Order: sequence, then structure tokens, then C-alpha cells
Amino acid sequence: MKSLAIGLAGGLAGLALAATGALAQAGGDNGPSRIVWAAHKVPESPYTAPNRPVWHIADILKAHKGQASWDQPVLLTRDFDGHYVSMAPGEKTKCLFYADDRVFGWIYSGQVKITIDGQQPITATKGYLFDVAPRLSFCLENTGTEPVVFYRSTPAGQVPSYPENETPTPVKGWVYEKARMTSTGGYDGVNQPSLDFNAYIAGGGKSRDFAFDGHTSAHIIRAGALKQLPPDTSWGHFHENMVEAWVVIEGGLSVLVSGEGVVSGELGDVIQANNERWHRATCTPNTGACTRLAMTPRNKEGQVHYVQTDAPAGN
Repeated sequence: MKSLAIGLAGGLAGLALAATGALAQAGGDNGPSRIVWAAHKVPESPYTAPNRPVWHIADILKAHKGQASWDQPVLLTRDFDGHYVSMAPGEKTKCLFYADDRVFGWIYSGQVKITIDGQQPITATKGYLFDVAPRLSFCLENTGTEPVVFYRSTPAGQVPSYPENETPTPVKGWVYEKARMTSTGGYDGVNQPSLDFNAYIAGGGKSRDFAFDGHTSAHIIRAGALKQLPPDTSWGHFHENMVEAWVVIEGGLSVLVSGEGVVSGELGDVIQANNERWHRATCTPNTGACTRLAMTPRNKEGQVHYVQTDAPAGN
């Protein structure tokens, strides 16, 4: 990783501003690329609990061995609050919703019934993805014979709301009041309540948006098998003021993260590149194809990627 550490300073120093007449002609979010000076925190943006470069699902399961019900925070950013959760057979949740943002997740093992306002109940098993639109209440029930383990992302820092016929769970510092909600959420061509990922890839499914709106992006990224990693001089890209994280939902994933080196994960692991950290994600060599659920905010509006100016091989 020495070459990456040395290259960061030199690479950023080479990002000279190039103002062109074309910029005046371009509008919206699809204007031309250009060379700029991009701010990069020194030292690197730190990981603070519960965030870490990688959470291995094997370690999470070991830490909760003998427990059927548990909740393990694994990701907390400005935008997303990610947890691994286990529910015992027969266990149910209250119905709740979030006013303006989505809830989404992926089933690692077991079986869960997901009931979403206005939708047919979903019996989700290993490999299923789910997406709950804003303002639609949802409830979970383990209808299997073993604990169901799943990754779930809710909007960070937000207190949920409840339908009128539910009893809100008290939250210190908050009081629940009855109010009339002015609109109800729904689905569109990209978003859908669930996706059986196993059937999707068996049918030749490729990379696609899954949970996708002005705030949330959970993108399915499929990649082919790799024989060896690109050189460490190929850094990938970084984002200003936002974290990118991935749940490995097929195969093995290797991510070069500045300051950490190559961070590798297998099925179910959660890998995180903190804000302003260069990162390059590929399949782990010689392990076959891989798929990751890539989580970032504000992708719909034209999310900026800062990339190397020399475009090295494998980048």
C-alpha cells in the first residue's frame, strides 16, 4: 500500500483546475468532466464505531452464538443506519414507517414474511432483497423454523412513525401525536418491494438499481471472475463528504481502501470505504463472479466520482 500512500499526495497535487468554454454551455448534472482540486482529509477520515473497514458475518454470528434474537449495528453514516438482525422463529415486529426515506435490506439466512402497505405479503428467503418505500408501513415476522438473519438499512438519525392502529414504541425525548399525513409512498419502474436475487442471476440478471431515489441508492453491481488484482497504483475513485459501503451478496469481494490496503469479504460481509478515501472494488481473484449491494446517497442526481488524472490500467 506504500505506492498508494505516496501517490495520494502527488495525485491530488496534479489535479489542476481547467476552466473551459464548454462549461458555460453545459447545464444540469451531465456537463463535461474536468480537472479540479478535490479536498482530501489528512490524515484519512477515521472509522468510528460501529463503522470499520469490514464486518465479517462469521464474526457477528460467533459473537451472538446461542442467541436467536439479536441486533448488531455495523454501519452508521450521515445517511444510513445499517444493522444485522436475527429474529427467532415466530417473532414479529411492530408495523412502522419512515416519513421521507426508504428501508432496504437483504436476507442472509432463514425465512421472513414481510408485509408492506398496499402490497401482497412477501415470504423472503436466503438471497432476497427488499425495499420499503417511504411512508409505507412494514412489519416482519419469522415464519420459518430457524432464526432469520438479515441486513437492514434505515435512514440515519430518524425516529419512525406508526400507522394509527399500532402502539408506538416510546423514544426518550420524543412524544407521539396523532396527525394527518399528506401523502403515501409507492413504487415505480426501478423500485419494487422485493427481488429474489438467486432467481435473478439464474435468469442472467446484470447490474441494476434496486432501491433508488433522490436520497437512497442501493445498487446491485455484478462483476466477472478475476485472475489477479489490478496494481496498487490503480486507486479507483473517492467521494467527497459521503461513505460508500457494500454488502457482499455473491462470491468474494476485494476492495483497495486508502490507508487500509486490500480489504476482502465473503458472502454476507459488509465492507466500508469512509468518506474521501480512495477505493477500488473487484471480485476476489480466483473465486468466480461476485455481486455487491453498493450503498451511497444522492446517486440519482449525478453523484460525483473523483478519479485519477492518469487513468492507470485496471482503474
